[in-house]
Amino acid sequence: MRRTIDLNADMGESFGPWKMGADAALLQVVTSANVACGFHAGDADHMAATMAEAVKRGVGIGAHPGFADLQGFGRRRISLTEQELGNLVTYQLGAAMAMAAKAGGKVRHLKLHGALANMAAESAAISEACFKAALKVQPDLVLMTIAQTAQQRVAERLKARYACEIFADRAYNDDCTLVDRSQPGAMIEGADAAAERVLKMIGSGAIFSLSGKEIPARIDTICLHGDGPEALEIARAVRARLEAAGWSLKPL
Repeated sequence: MRRTIDLNADMGESFGPWKMGADAALLQVVTSANVACGFHAGDADHMAATMAEAVKRGVGIGAHPGFADLQGFGRRRISLTEQELGNLVTYQLGAAMAMAAKAGGKVRHLKLHGALANMAAESAAISEACFKAALKVQPDLVLMTIAQTAQQRVAERLKARYACEIFADRAYNDDCTLVDRSQPGAMIEGADAAAERVLKMIGSGAIFSLSGKEIPARIDTICLHGDGPEALEIARAVRARLEAAGWSLKPL
């Protein structure tokens, strides 16, 4: 069994004087950071600070583009053309690349955020519009894809570098898309429960849906949401349990 895995978190989501997440503490635990690019959350100052700290700690930097929806935190679905989707991703990736370079680092991966990610998990056309645009800018980019969804299938078809992601703190539907946050059981509560669930999935090489279905899956990286109230506690618990089980945590 492969014994190396990545642990990622969404961060850089504060805006002006408004703070979200414990980024500095999370960067001591995770191995990859998905940094908000200013559309769904974040701003230039928080991008710069998050990326500088990531470089300092050897944490991999990823661009985390989402819909232009600050009020909805990028979690509201917006209908865009394929050209608009491509431009949306290109704009945010470009900003992330510039800010990473300023910090002395480089954007290694791209992970779609929120509603955009969920829509891309369901639609090959949306995934392709986003991924093609990103790869045109940076062909060696690692696409972080929600495992066993349209995102992964499109990345494979494009012959891109990609990493399959599972979630420590979210429940799954039977098709490996995420249970909508408005539904009961959508969020995994409790650090111990989240850590145990992660170990079960990577040990089985499978995703377990809310209904109990087991779906075989490639697993390269584990995500937790940096905005959650238990984010830091879950991150520490997951890392501790992984290391105790003999896993080595490394960036993508």
